[in-house]
Amino acid sequence: MTYQSPELTLFQAITAPRRVAFIGASDDPVRIGGRALAYCLANGFEGELLPVNARTSTVQGLPAVPSILDVDGEVDMAIVSVPAASVPDVIRDAGLKGVRAALIYAGGFAETGPEGQRLQDDLMAAARLSGIRIIGPNCLGLINCRNGFTATFSGAGREQPEAPGGLTIVSQSGSYGVHTYLAALAGGARPGMIFTTGNECDIDTSRVIRMAVDDPLTEVIGVYAEGIRNGAALISALDAARRAGKPVLFMKVGRSEVGASAAVSHTASLTGEDAVLEAILAQYGAVRVHSTEHMIDVAKAAIPRIYPAGRRLGIISISGGAGVLMADWAEDEGIEVPALPEARQAELSADNPMGSMRNPLDVTAHILNEPDIVYSAARGLFLDGTCDAAIAYWSTAGTTPAVLDKIVHNLEKGIADYPDKLVFQAGIPSDRLEELARLKGHPVFQDPTRAVRAMASMMRLGEAFRREDPAPFDCPEHRETLPEGPLSEHQAKAVLARAGIPMVEDILAPDAAAVARAAEHLGGPVALKIASPDILHKTDVGGVRLNVLPPDAGAAAEGIFETVARTCPEARIDGILVSPMVPDGVDCILGARRDPVFGMVVLVGIGGIFTEVLDDVAIRKAPVHRREAIEMLDSLRGRALLEGARGQAPVNREALVEAVVAFSRFAACAGPSLDSVEINPLRASASGVLGLDALIVSTAQCCGHGHGDGHGHGHGDGHGHASGHGCCHGDSHEGGHGDSHHGGHGCCHGAGHEGGHGDGHHGHHGGHHGGHGGASCGCTGE
Repeated sequence: MTYQSPELTLFQAITAPRRVAFIGASDDPVRIGGRALAYCLANGFEGELLPVNARTSTVQGLPAVPSILDVDGEVDMAIVSVPAASVPDVIRDAGLKGVRAALIYAGGFAETGPEGQRLQDDLMAAARLSGIRIIGPNCLGLINCRNGFTATFSGAGREQPEAPGGLTIVSQSGSYGVHTYLAALAGGARPGMIFTTGNECDIDTSRVIRMAVDDPLTEVIGVYAEGIRNGAALISALDAARRAGKPVLFMKVGRSEVGASAAVSHTASLTGEDAVLEAILAQYGAVRVHSTEHMIDVAKAAIPRIYPAGRRLGIISISGGAGVLMADWAEDEGIEVPALPEARQAELSADNPMGSMRNPLDVTAHILNEPDIVYSAARGLFLDGTCDAAIAYWSTAGTTPAVLDKIVHNLEKGIADYPDKLVFQAGIPSDRLEELARLKGHPVFQDPTRAVRAMASMMRLGEAFRREDPAPFDCPEHRETLPEGPLSEHQAKAVLARAGIPMVEDILAPDAAAVARAAEHLGGPVALKIASPDILHKTDVGGVRLNVLPPDAGAAAEGIFETVARTCPEARIDGILVSPMVPDGVDCILGARRDPVFGMVVLVGIGGIFTEVLDDVAIRKAPVHRREAIEMLDSLRGRALLEGARGQAPVNREALVEAVVAFSRFAACAGPSLDSVEINPLRASASGVLGLDALIVSTAQCCGHGHGDGHGHGHGDGHGHASGHGCCHGDSHEGGHGDSHHGGHGCCHGAGHEGGHGDGHHGHHGGHHGGHGGASCGCTGE
């Protein structure tokens, strides 16, 4: 039978069980099998403790039974402390008993290789027989500080906060998870629970986040992840947390090649591409943290549960230099430090003529004599609606209790009318300052720069929590189906034009005479490009001519055909694409590809021939809505080019936003046959946008069996291959038409998924696709 308690949710059954069995319980409280039982006894856990040990009738003073099947009554949770080889049988018995969930300490499963994977498969087969849920294996368990349930063999089980708070820590790594837990205890972040997930053969990080969102006692969720098993589940959990107003502080390791390799070997999971994860976290309102210190700082900052309504920061400082330091850091974090109105500055200066009252407010050491200056300064930051939050820096003033009490009293009085304003304090900590911070709800940071960084995170959270949900988007019922196999550039442009993206007109001419007629038809200078499914680097093989006048087009075409016949003799030639030259503008790139973890993601950035050099792109999960498209463009370092740098007219921003939205919808709705799509360049000008070149790669192209050397000289067996370099290097040309399929942002990606292969070392967003038709001139493979 399968036990389904009507009273307990799965999260409650795991973290607050009424009856818990300790399978493999030891009478020795120091041994792994004895620690959790000893901790639960010591920490006042009120649930019923049920030791299971086949060799003794009592364990740590409690009656024991030889098997889980011998326990009388229902069991919510089992803690399994037996060797890996015995775990599947134990889980079968626990399932027969109707146990709701089991936590498994033992290692030796999928993290060790194929043999361990087979054992883990046996474990899951046993669990599926009854529906029992599994935490682990290869995990360090969990600690619920709120009720004393201490299901861990870590020494951290002895450490309990005096007043458990709202921070729930979720960690794939047991050791680093308890490190974070102890750091949170020491750092004043008030942890309430730590939950380690190990190999995640069943319950994974995303599921725990989602359960914690529904837990009324969880206010902040700190995550340490080495791999992501289900991108869609993580997105759903993050979005639920955002809607609930619960910050998710996400630390994902494996950003470097060495780190990614170590993460895979540790948890046997995909790490995914870090740039994509970074974008997903921002898109769904989580805070990316890169250190335990940062996680603890933001968790502490979130204790008051006040999320600023904007990014305008007021600074009060006893030191002018510290004020400047904080202002510098604020600028780096994208925070504004606005000047107070001149009338307000004059009023404050009258009270304190020795200080600067512009913002930062340099109140000077004069506040030691006249602490009421702090009252007028704090009030002045908010009185005119100038600032959304504030940081007050006291240096060593906080170490003198009598002075400190007056300073903090005046700070409190000054902001009393603004309960929605988040205020931090910074300076050398003292017991009294920490006590006042707890009482008044103003977190204290020893390093003022850490206060600024934490404030920036809180401001971003405020924006995310207030963000209106976009209208739902459903793909059209009747949408274009991509053909099997590779699409030519001509076909790709036509497909994208039908999707609503303006694309340059081109004519496919099979011979020189047809090229001449096409050029005459188009009138004015034209661009000529060789058309071949086997050639992607057209310039590399002499396949491009620009600014060709109609009378010269036939001869120029003959020259292209002759050159390509020498440089790429085995390539199949469809003809030459003839298109008009396009006026100057800002070259952008639109790209999308199927990420192995998160599915289809879209990017926009500054494009052209310097795409990889500039590395200036914004990424989101597709599809994006109008607001997200605007945010993407605003986040680009080169956005000044779009706004009209050096006397150039601004581009038609509305047209660019519409193109981003339409492109993302095409990518999201094209179906599983689309691996990647790219427009580079997308020429943006005052009159609108126009795609000059396009590439669409199907999953069939990326996931076959071709080969290439990764240096522009691919060869293949006609099936194609994906590697991790970046699509094809292209030729965006000054003054007009381009052929840019740029390495680093393109098509097939090399994560080795769905039958493809790739080394993943050099591309920023993509990979070359490999041999086609036995000859891949100018296109590279693995």
